[in-house]
Amino acid sequence: MNIYKIMTADAWSKFQATSRFTGAQIDLTDGYIHFSTATQAKETAAKHFTGQTDLWLVWGKAPTDSALKWEVSRGGAEFPHLYRDWELSEVTSAAPLAWNGTTHDFPKELT
Repeated sequence: MNIYKIMTADAWSKFQATSRFTGAQIDLTDGYIHFSTATQAKETAAKHFTGQTDLWLVWGKAPTDSALKWEVSRGGAEFPHLYRDWELSEVTSAAPLAWNGTTHDFPKELT
């Protein structure tokens, strides 16, 4: 199963340059990196990123170590939370998440 992270273009560039993602401000505050599943990613974008134009969707296989925990969050659904940095070697793909004036345009594999 893949896990998905929506991040700014600046964060994605920094991630690529350092090979490590420590998290966005909300992640740092909460103590873990928030991820979504493929079915949760669109709702996450609509709830937290509406109107933002500098976004990327980054994803990779869910880590198998104990640092990944599935925890109940929005609407009682379980979301993947990573309690360590995300390594660039764990990323399998990324795509720009363009804002079309109404919603974000997700890659075809998520539509």
